[in-house]
Amino acid sequence: MVPADSGVGQPPAAAARLDPESAEWLQALAGTSPKREAAVARLHELLVRIAQGEVRRRGPRLRITGPELDDLAQQAAADALVAITGKLGQFRGESRFTTWAYKFVMFEVSAKVGRHFWRHPDVRLDAEDWDRLPDRFGFDPAREAEWRDLLGALRRAVDEVLTARQRALFVAIVLNGVPLDTLVLELASSRNAIYKTLFDARRKLRAALAAKGHIDDDRARSS
Repeated sequence: MVPADSGVGQPPAAAARLDPESAEWLQALAGTSPKREAAVARLHELLVRIAQGEVRRRGPRLRITGPELDDLAQQAAADALVAITGKLGQFRGESRFTTWAYKFVMFEVSAKVGRHFWRHPDVRLDAEDWDRLPDRFGFDPAREAEWRDLLGALRRAVDEVLTARQRALFVAIVLNGVPLDTLVLELASSRNAIYKTLFDARRKLRAALAAKGHIDDDRARSS
């Protein structure tokens, strides 16, 4: 898959900051055929390996295997390739080029995983999913016993009180970090409709937590 030429256009100051490997990537991708075609093919292979590793890691909880799992990785890599080659001019050398590219493919994997969860709302969050939340929200390790208890109650509330739609949006946005605009397009919905669904879900979750004494009743009623 070889997208149209993007034109790197790196400012001199930015180009001077690049490490040799990143500079080589940019030069090759901004070149002309066949050098550029070879660089694009090499980048695509790298993105496929990254995507395959990530979807296989997530595979057990996605409950998909084989060709379908590989297809998800291929789609993520292809979309990441288009995004990267279209935004070469935005690379400023603040990290290695491969690190910058890695973020694109991880974004695409997360978006496609979120879509899978939306299409299969019966898939429940497993322990590994919930174990990632403390790092994402910066919970204090010194208060582990406290937030572990709260997360356990929240996990039960998500399974028990949310509708399938509310739960799918919670999984996609809160857990998998799927961008709101991705869901708007995927669901043919609007930002306001998704915000409303999340607002209602949050109220339900707060009420459930308050009923079990995990948060203050007044706080739950005012949310």
